[in-house]
Amino acid sequence: MLASVSCFIRRHDLIVPGDRVLVAVSGGSDSLALLELLRQLAATWPFELEVAHLDHGLRAASAADAAFVAGCCARLGLPLETARVDVRALARERRGGLEAAARAARRTFLQEVAARRDCRVIALGHQRDDQAETVLERLLRGSAATGLAAMRPQSGPFVRPLLDCSRQQLRDYLVARGLAWREDASNADPTFTRNRIRHRLLPLLGTFNPRIEERLAGLSARLRIEEDFWEELLAAREADLASPVEDGLQLSVAALSELHPALRDRLLHRLLARVRRDRQRLLAVHVEAVGRLLDDGRPQRELTLPGVWVLRRYDRLEIRRQPPTEGGNYALSVATPGRFPLPGGMFLDVSLQPVAEGEGPWVAEFAAGQVAWPLTVRSFLPGDRIRLAGGGRHRIKELLRAARLPREVREVLPLVVADEVLWVPGLRRSPGRLPQAGDEVLRLVLSGAGWATNNL
Repeated sequence: MLASVSCFIRRHDLIVPGDRVLVAVSGGSDSLALLELLRQLAATWPFELEVAHLDHGLRAASAADAAFVAGCCARLGLPLETARVDVRALARERRGGLEAAARAARRTFLQEVAARRDCRVIALGHQRDDQAETVLERLLRGSAATGLAAMRPQSGPFVRPLLDCSRQQLRDYLVARGLAWREDASNADPTFTRNRIRHRLLPLLGTFNPRIEERLAGLSARLRIEEDFWEELLAAREADLASPVEDGLQLSVAALSELHPALRDRLLHRLLARVRRDRQRLLAVHVEAVGRLLDDGRPQRELTLPGVWVLRRYDRLEIRRQPPTEGGNYALSVATPGRFPLPGGMFLDVSLQPVAEGEGPWVAEFAAGQVAWPLTVRSFLPGDRIRLAGGGRHRIKELLRAARLPREVREVLPLVVADEVLWVPGLRRSPGRLPQAGDEVLRLVLSGAGWATNNL
């Protein structure tokens, strides 16, 4: 057992001589075997050990577990840091499940202790049976191949030296060395999905293949190798195709459509995870939904996924953590010159000047004496029209559509109205009312539009 774990650690470069290693010890057989194996290896490599234990406060026996771990560390002469958290309160606060809350609390605690104790790596007791259960859990949840790669030997500061060992092997090792461990009664609670997988599904699958845990762990290892290959390819494609936008990324729909479906879906999965900063709860069905958004032919669509917002705007796909600020219907009465804030981070500067300075997409000038006050600055309304130079009126809705403006830009783009629509910034001004020599000039300047005006 010691030689097998030592070989696994060396093969994956999990621990190097001189390291200070924080060992997460719950008191169960896996973590106690991990501690004992690392304690033996530490004498010859060498490296230093620290121990951390978190009491989740979920069971009446949890205080006894903490005392048991403290006794073990005292006998071994190893430094220990403990803490207690109210996981139930944390789950209520985050509106999530107990398992997720416990995992988040445990990781936060371990990383904080590692930082205080100057530990480069944090050793976890996950073993081969845990890996098999994780593969099945993710398969049942609908994970893509990326998720089925499951737990890696190392992810960030966390290392898992026991992934090649079975639960029974570790218990046999402890028994052979005369070492006891604590049994967690909650591991038999069928309320938790993982427990039903462990006690019902895996034994059933074992009737088809007695080595099912080994086979599932092997599948996970093979998928991890393939994921490493994909990671290199996807990093290059992301650099070529994705560009940053506020709070996210954008890509060309046309460029995505040229990719092989397998490459496209993996790239989308990678980018969704990058924007939401987490791969958890990101399933194959979410990637498929983005694919449908690209393929159904509709030029403007939105999609809300866990922790991320996706929108198609004609030939552009955007992935954001939050939707852009929506203006909704708004109207502002402007009775005097000044600077007026508008939805979408825009400002309208209204001034009276003695001479004209010239117009542009975001600047319009009118003969002040021909414009009745107050002005109204408002969002587009159905039925709005603007006068044409040759006579007649043009539907503003058609102007917006012809400009291929995203819906969220349409919602905040202001119209300046007096007795008629005078100006649609970036698109068109009403003809006439041009200032002549000697006329006082009403000058309108739209600024600060940010993401809205970038679409025009």
